[in-house]
Amino acid sequence: MGIARAAAAVASGSRELQQHRRDSLRLMVVLIILTLITSPLLEAQDTLQLASNLHPTDLGVLRAVKNAMTDLPGGTFFSSWDFSATGIDPCQMFAGVVCINIQGYSRVTLLSLGPEEAGLPGLTGTLPPELGYLPFLTQLSISPGAVSGPIPRSLGRLRNLNLFSCSQNLLTGSIPQSLAGLQKLQVLQLSNNKLAGAIPSGIGSWPSLEFLVLSDNRLTGAIPMFSSSNNSTSTPPRAALNHLDLRNNELTGELMSDNLPSSLEFLSLTNNQFTGSIAAVGNLTKLKYLDLSFNQFSGEIPSSLFGFVGLSYLLLNRNQLSGPVIVKAEVTIKVVDLSFNLLVGSVSPFLAGAQILYLNNNLFMGTIPQVSFSCLLIACLFACFLLDPFHCFQIYYPYALDLCSITTFLANLALP
Repeated sequence: MGIARAAAAVASGSRELQQHRRDSLRLMVVLIILTLITSPLLEAQDTLQLASNLHPTDLGVLRAVKNAMTDLPGGTFFSSWDFSATGIDPCQMFAGVVCINIQGYSRVTLLSLGPEEAGLPGLTGTLPPELGYLPFLTQLSISPGAVSGPIPRSLGRLRNLNLFSCSQNLLTGSIPQSLAGLQKLQVLQLSNNKLAGAIPSGIGSWPSLEFLVLSDNRLTGAIPMFSSSNNSTSTPPRAALNHLDLRNNELTGELMSDNLPSSLEFLSLTNNQFTGSIAAVGNLTKLKYLDLSFNQFSGEIPSSLFGFVGLSYLLLNRNQLSGPVIVKAEVTIKVVDLSFNLLVGSVSPFLAGAQILYLNNNLFMGTIPQVSFSCLLIACLFACFLLDPFHCFQIYYPYALDLCSITTFLANLALP
């Protein structure tokens, strides 16, 4: 009996030991689970201590920006972006960051990366894809510098963005098609980069677009179709695209009336490879600046251009424009440049209303109108070039009248 009781006691002790071990193991598992659960909470608490009320997602994006970009030598923009300090609110202390309060959190609504003053060193690095995860961002601008790499496709997620500017940097690749989703964008400025490929067709459908500058890149293809605010039946009505600058690219194709909205006030397509007629610009009556120079346009110049009330610059030089120049009333355009074309016929007396007039290197023949010659003599024109800058008939008001190479001049254009 004693042996049996002892054996039973040993067995009972063994079971209790096993149960104790199982309980200890369960406790360890529970502690591990609690540690895994509470650690992020503790980290979040530390994060909120650092970032005040800034939403964790927005804070993560700012960290990604700091990791992907840095100051050029001599720059100090990121010196205020200190994530190691405690009690600092990025919305208040970080340069270029502006926030608004939404549902109890501070959300980043504006990012202006780089120095505001011209001439200071900008930034280098790349645009991180995390930038596309700032749902309340309305403005994203990067100062001139050496920011390189592609434009992240994720930027197409920024449905509230109304301004994106990253000019005079080293961006490469194409303009992402995903940007077509930025229906609130008013300003897109990406000039002086190394962007290539076609302009996304969806850009032309942006209902709020007013200012588009893609100059000095390597863009190819045709101009997308820009719907005119005057022809729109949308509610609310479309904004008016008034500034389109595509100069110094490798764009091709012809100008169609459907491609250019009648709201345009500034249009520069100089130094591309466009061909065909320029008749489409004859309907852009709000133009103040028109530069189609250094292309391969052909055909006649629409006579309506010379009558645009607010037009100050009409630059059509270095094309293959032909036919007579028909002007129906005295022009009030400050600068008219029709040089280096194939224009024929006589010189209209109404062109004397321009302050600076270039007609050289064309095929004009006949008699100089008495009105035009009189204007030259009394300095109505600031400068007039009828042949070329080295063998010309010109005047610089108010200093001197220069009748250079008058023999050559008279041989081509006879005075009345």
